Amino acid sequence: MKELAQLIKDKKVILFVGSGVSKNLGLPTFSELIDEMAEKLGFDSELFTEWGNNDFLILAEYYFLQKGSLGALRSWMDRKWHTPNIEIGKSEIYRLIVELDFPLIYTTNFDRWLEYAYDFYQKEYLKVANVGDIPRIEKDKTQIIKFHGDFDDDSSIILTESSYFNRLDFETSLDIKLRADSLQKSILFIGYSLSDINIRYMLYKLHNQWKISKYENLRPKSFIFLVEPNPIKERILRERGIVPIIYQSDDPGTALNTFLSDLKQLA
Repeated sequence: MKELAQLIKDKKVILFVGSGVSKNLGLPTFSELIDEMAEKLGFDSELFTEWGNNDFLILAEYYFLQKGSLGALRSWMDRKWHTPNIEIGKSEIYRLIVELDFPLIYTTNFDRWLEYAYDFYQKEYLKVANVGDIPRIEKDKTQIIKFHGDFDDDSSIILTESSYFNRLDFETSLDIKLRADSLQKSILFIGYSLSDINIRYMLYKLHNQWKISKYENLRPKSFIFLVEPNPIKERILRERGIVPIIYQSDDPGTALNTFLSDLKQLA
């Protein structure tokens, strides 16, 4: 923790934010999104889920094939995930993220709550959602990189099986930017589960980048926040240069709040 806090203080850490963070705002779950897809397609929700083998990517792919676009679904997600009932100023987690002042924040979330938090605390940032945003980057302004897309651009959203497979190619402009950024800085992952194959694959690719360079000993150390110990997956993470920091708890939101508070005090 002291090592990570010092790296944060020195502006040498990239924050990577997953759905476990925005979940603390009470956003709709993916099961509710599946229910909405079923309703728009005229299916019984339980049968729709069963036929899709409870695989969200397959269900989203089918929805896209039937409807021809994600437009209506994206609009529903935008409305439901940005309800005016949510007061970002009451979220300790988002306040601490802003106060820790990371130079780069990557997120696989579609929602705008990171941007809203920066707006609320009147801290400058630049949203990077595609290659066209990269030339506008300013040195001393926080970058919020929408790694799985953004609600302002339907085509950027990684939601269907096809878009997910394309993402695993790891060759888009944002992938190249991440590879370059990770050569210089450590990464801290929060809001992720070790069952997330997309993140595990990305960690493997970043690790392999260093391994084939023959300069693996120079790689910045990275970290992942977890609330459940798993010695098998922790061993694999360490092999790939990722240090697990575990705050074991039945309440992930409270654990994350405590973790970020401890980092803030140390930094």
